[in-house]
Amino acid sequence: MAEQKIIINIGRQLGSGGRIIAKILAQKFGCAFYDKEILNLAAKESGFSEKFFEQHDEHWLFFKSLFHMHTQHVSDNNFYTNRFSQESLFQFQADAILKAAKEGSCVFVGRCADYILRDCDETVVNIFVTANLEDRIALVMERHHCDKDSAKKIIETKESNRASYYNYFTGKKWGHSQSYDLCVNSSILGLEGTADFISIFIQKRLSRQSGK
Repeated sequence: MAEQKIIINIGRQLGSGGRIIAKILAQKFGCAFYDKEILNLAAKESGFSEKFFEQHDEHWLFFKSLFHMHTQHVSDNNFYTNRFSQESLFQFQADAILKAAKEGSCVFVGRCADYILRDCDETVVNIFVTANLEDRIALVMERHHCDKDSAKKIIETKESNRASYYNYFTGKKWGHSQSYDLCVNSSILGLEGTADFISIFIQKRLSRQSGK
């Protein structure tokens, strides 16, 4: 849809339907879609297996933060001195995201893409998708074929990992409105309706930048 090159980054609460919304937006704007696909690219660039990246995907063993202060990671060349460190795996993913963004319009789901692409010359739109807890639990129950209590546990555990990972590598707070251009509750309009709402926002952003 968009003639201008555009990068759309989608952060999301677990069970909010953020990934589904991201796919809809990729179709609407003719963008390449990257969720776990970025792990495959990182694996090819690094020489590690994709499964190795999957084991550490958006997951950070946060005990390290108890012993030292946060440092910026994206431009740190010392990553490559320890190829098996968590930071190295993050850098390989960051390199894959930067490479994909250079090649054309993209929609990225998670993986700190908003931070990694903070200096990108293209139009970048950062979105965070949330939803009411009841709706999130229902979606997780359907996806994992589990009961309500199990779904709650999955949400708590995975979101804790996701937030720790994002906070550590970006120095920002996961889900905080200051980190995004738009935060939206998908429970209000539904997944299709939310995707339509976000697409209108993006179109207006593109029109404003092009001076139309």
